[in-house]
Amino acid sequence: MTGRLAHICRHPIKGHGRETLASVRLFAGECMAWDRHWAVAHEAAKLVPGWNRCVNFARGAKAPALMAITSRLDEATATVTLHHPERGEISFRPDDPTDLQRFLAWVTPLNPPERAQPVAIVTGGRGMTDTQLPALSILSTNSLADLSARMGIALSKDRWRGNVWLDNVEPWAELGWVGKHLAIGGAVFKIEERIERCSATTVDPETGRPNAPTLVALNTHFGHQDFGLYGVVVESGPIAVGDEWRLA
Repeated sequence: MTGRLAHICRHPIKGHGRETLASVRLFAGECMAWDRHWAVAHEAAKLVPGWNRCVNFARGAKAPALMAITSRLDEATATVTLHHPERGEISFRPDDPTDLQRFLAWVTPLNPPERAQPVAIVTGGRGMTDTQLPALSILSTNSLADLSARMGIALSKDRWRGNVWLDNVEPWAELGWVGKHLAIGGAVFKIEERIERCSATTVDPETGRPNAPTLVALNTHFGHQDFGLYGVVVESGPIAVGDEWRLA
């Protein structure tokens, strides 16, 4: 089974925007560079050094409006530009404490007032992914098309906050790849586990409002809430949109 790499995405600030890439170099045992490099801690967070669980951070599952943010990262200056249809645009450096209050003033209205409010931007030396594994998320365009057809709604790939999207996978076949190796371009992954999904996927990423019962649909049609895979890079190399993928 082979196909092509359809999309590459990264999310510089966890839960706060996405951007598409044409190519990226991956390194063994590491997350995608700059993906979830920062995260927005809320006032109830109980942080430890390094990686922290998602419950410590503002995110789309608890603040749906965040799902409508898009982002752009200037790697040379570590400057992030965020855009939201209701909040407009802001550019700032997450590592610069003098920018924090300006960012919080911009983002706080997107968080429900009854929830713990954002108070800080943190980084853990690796991607603050939803799994403790230093993994990338790998998803199938055909599984997305199949779920869209079953639900009668065109589901955007941006609901799923994936890193790499593969074409030409038989719908849902990827869920059987756990334990296998996947080569994409110059990199090789070991597929570690399936991704169990949360309510963030119910949200329209254009508006930031829930509009599709994705979890109900997954449970109804398949008896689980899994969509996509976590893969750990085991051989470093570049990947680019259009590259061939194959099970190795």
